[in-house]
Amino acid sequence: MELQIFKAAWGMSGTLEDQLQTIAQAGYDGVEMAVGQPQDGPKFQQLLERYKLRFIGMIFVQGLDVTSQAADFRRQLAAAAQWHPVKLTVHSGRDCFTLDDSCRFYESALEAQQTVTFPVAHETHRGRAFFTPWTTAAVLERLPELELCCDFSHWVCVCESLLDPYEEAVRTAIEHVQHIHGRVGYEEGPQTPDPSAPEYAVQLARHEQWWDSMFAHQKSLGRELVTFTPEFGPPGYMHTLPHTNQPVANLWDVCLWMAARARQRFAAHFAQ
Repeated sequence: MELQIFKAAWGMSGTLEDQLQTIAQAGYDGVEMAVGQPQDGPKFQQLLERYKLRFIGMIFVQGLDVTSQAADFRRQLAAAAQWHPVKLTVHSGRDCFTLDDSCRFYESALEAQQTVTFPVAHETHRGRAFFTPWTTAAVLERLPELELCCDFSHWVCVCESLLDPYEEAVRTAIEHVQHIHGRVGYEEGPQTPDPSAPEYAVQLARHEQWWDSMFAHQKSLGRELVTFTPEFGPPGYMHTLPHTNQPVANLWDVCLWMAARARQRFAAHFAQ
């Protein structure tokens, strides 16, 4: 089993080629970013080949109701296919959907996903259908074919806890992981300023327990490839100094530290 680590383009500056070159030189295996316009796809593929990077796409489904969300998902999924991602991360559904609404949307999504050859991972994200452990588990119970991009930093924030009361629902989500967003949240926010800081050691350890379980589950399925993105973000995810908007930590360094730590931990426990 191999771990591949992707760098989110979120928060990076410069031209697309500058970003991809920087990502490749830092030793990442690929880039994760929003799918662009269809006409830009061929040039993007050339840049990926030039810098020997893989691509995980992202789409953000819009719509106030199930019907509009389902239509937008189908449209964006077809557009994403033209960019040839190895996987696709999706922000989907709405936190105000009822369980029946969510299941109607994801039934339609699963049908649409049959038209593509790459895995589709719906993210556990605030504001979306999978914004809590219990809403996620309820949908997965009805639709066990769904796969997730697991980012439990959102749940830590929403639940104001390290999720101890929700262990069964967390285990259910882990059993559906397809891709991991490796950001460390804390009880009052979705992103610690710097996960290496000792004051966040407890939160880091808890997230690493979850990631270990995700790695182990994928190994039990016989998967040859596990994907992980240390998806820390710029201001306003990153804390800033009052009156200056200056970030309190270097985003590039934070992501690189998290990537190196994930590689080391994976190699110690799972790289066999």
